[in-house]
Amino acid sequence: MVRDDERKARSAEAPIVGGLPDVPGIVAAMRLSPGLAVHLRGLADELLVNDMPGVTLARADRELLATAVSAANDCFYCMDSHGAFAGELLRRASVDAPGVLLAVDGVKSGGSGGLGPKMVALLALVRGVQRNPREVSRQDVTRALDAGASDADTQLAVLIASAFCMYNRMVDGLRAKTPASTDAYSARAAEIADHGYSDARVKSIPG
Repeated sequence: MVRDDERKARSAEAPIVGGLPDVPGIVAAMRLSPGLAVHLRGLADELLVNDMPGVTLARADRELLATAVSAANDCFYCMDSHGAFAGELLRRASVDAPGVLLAVDGVKSGGSGGLGPKMVALLALVRGVQRNPREVSRQDVTRALDAGASDADTQLAVLIASAFCMYNRMVDGLRAKTPASTDAYSARAAEIADHGYSDARVKSIPG
């Protein structure tokens, strides 16, 4: 599994902020305040689940963009959870299992192998926003448009990149617990694929 040694090292780190709920990743931040949980889940639904005018990206595509940003920020909880969500959605779309694993692992390692030109260009765009948004150029956007993205797709890509830099910093700024194995996200991936982020039926906590 890609970056497995780094993942195990991260899982051994203890929280650096006292009084955190005994749950992993962004769930710890959500448990600090009911209102915060509502807004963090709601933002995830708006960016990764809900229909938006003019957007052509499938839910799996959006999850891959979130995975790419999280990987670039070395946030293993967000990288692995959203990679699991992308993988579940891709498998449900009848993408073959080995191809799913290769695609997700490729995104986690900073690549874009096996993906179409539109996603390759949008991955480059979100990674550019993650590195330094002031260095993103009109040419970066034009490459995505020329590859088949809509204006709304590029808008959404920038929003996903920006939001996930925030989510990643919440997780790792708290040094919230992070599982040692990607298998920990399987049950939650199925629930997210079924219901999105805000539904009360999403109950599984990665362990």
